[in-house]
Amino acid sequence: MTESGAPKRRRWLLVLVFALVVYIIVRAADTPQGNPPPHGKTSVSPSSPSAGSPASSPSPATSSYDPADYAAQVRTRARQAGVSAQLVMAILYNEAYKPHDPSFERVWQKYKPDAAFGIANMHRATFDEVKKDRDFAGRRWEELPDDRDLAVEAEAWYLHDLSAQLPAHWTAPYKRNDLLALGYNTGTGNMLAFAHGATPDSQARSYLDRLHANWSKAGKAVETS
Repeated sequence: MTESGAPKRRRWLLVLVFALVVYIIVRAADTPQGNPPPHGKTSVSPSSPSAGSPASSPSPATSSYDPADYAAQVRTRARQAGVSAQLVMAILYNEAYKPHDPSFERVWQKYKPDAAFGIANMHRATFDEVKKDRDFAGRRWEELPDDRDLAVEAEAWYLHDLSAQLPAHWTAPYKRNDLLALGYNTGTGNMLAFAHGATPDSQARSYLDRLHANWSKAGKAVETS
């Protein structure tokens, strides 16, 4: 059962503040004295590129993040998975509500073991299922915070898998991309229930509203010149 909106937001805010405090302490302890990293940047160990990665590899993950910076990766991965690039980008905007700094994500995961990783906020079980028999089958969920192209690749293929499970016709007044976004946020079972007329709760409805608000911006981001 989903908590009501206001108490849930207050609880999430308290947890986020706690995680930020821990994160700041950890970063302060890890930063060498007298040689701080450039402002707004995070030192990240390089990770191996995923198989079939685009020619223009993503820049190393930093604390400064704009989904539009990864438009090339979004277009490539969406094309490979046969899904809408605009949808992939709109979901990245939806999932940009928390700091996508690798160190922060790892601190957060220690406090909340079931937390999601990467700019597409993917849980371990979902990633392990999506990667089966794919080019990135040898990659690990723990790599998602450092490899944003891998995060986009996994997101695109998850949307592909969700799409494959939708019926040919459904009774609910939702477009395919709306249902896929709801599936991304709430899981396959809920997506199918919504397709057959179930009413999304306030959290799922809010996610869909944000998707619609981000839709035009996402479309502009993935336009090719």
